[in-house]
Amino acid sequence: MISVRRATPEDAEEVLRLRQVMIDSMPLSDPSTAWHAESLPVLRDRLSEPDGTFVAFVVDHPERPGALAALVAGSLEYRIGGARNPHGTDGYVFSVATDPDARRRGYARGCMEALLEWFRERGARRVRLTASAQAEPLYVAMGFRPKPDPLLELTL
Repeated sequence: MISVRRATPEDAEEVLRLRQVMIDSMPLSDPSTAWHAESLPVLRDRLSEPDGTFVAFVVDHPERPGALAALVAGSLEYRIGGARNPHGTDGYVFSVATDPDARRRGYARGCMEALLEWFRERGARRVRLTASAQAEPLYVAMGFRPKPDPLLELTL
């Protein structure tokens, strides 16, 4: 069984490391990590807000104590309601990353399931994300549908 947990401020450096893993996997990415020092205190603050609109779910690395194997981060955003989402609460998924030596074990799926439940509990009716070609099958299998733009969407 996969043990998914909510990230804490103590996880911030590892969260940034996994975000960089995701960034490095994208075409034309900037491999610079100079931004980590400036981002770290902000991330720690956001991870310390129990009722905030940002959350990250993680899986601890089974072979490397203190390291994370997987990360999924998301946020809630209010937009003026409409016919399909009267309350206007949307969930956004970003920074989905799995350490290269921990892939194909269901960790990202477990983190995504925890994030989707967090969105549901907070009234989100729609969840959006942008997926790489490699990750798209996972999201489609979870119920996301391709849209005309590069976003995928899941109705909760």
